Amino acid sequence: MTRPPYAEPTAEDIRTVSEQLGREARGVVGIAARAADGSPTVVATAPRLPDGSPFPTFYYLCHPEVVAAASRLEAAGVMVEFNDLLAEDEEIRAQYERAHLAYIADRDSVGEVPEVSGVSAGGMPTRVKCLHALIGHSLAAGPGVNPIGDLALERSGWAG
Repeated sequence: MTRPPYAEPTAEDIRTVSEQLGREARGVVGIAARAADGSPTVVATAPRLPDGSPFPTFYYLCHPEVVAAASRLEAAGVMVEFNDLLAEDEEIRAQYERAHLAYIADRDSVGEVPEVSGVSAGGMPTRVKCLHALIGHSLAAGPGVNPIGDLALERSGWAG
């Protein structure tokens, strides 16, 4: 299996992510995206945490500013709009399905966990449930991979 392109975390990265989250960072296997100042924005997390718990959210949004931006969008009800878009637009649905499969492939490249087999994050592939997860995927994978994550990131106004 090929690992997705992300940087192995340094001890400083883990300290920074722990500060960003307000708790100890768990299971971080990589820094999947960074802000312009170099601070971690998205971590890649092992599909099984050190305590043995399965963890399907491979790309985890950690930068406080973009976390807050995603929260504002969710509070404004943007997920309803994106779910309507998903229901109405066949091309977006197909792209979202491909994003789901890409997400699983990225996570499976680190380790396969039967309890989360076939499960991605953010409601993929059939609904929009968590903009934090979808924005995290877009930041990690780059533009054009996750259409809903890309729209949410654009709408958030966060430029990194």
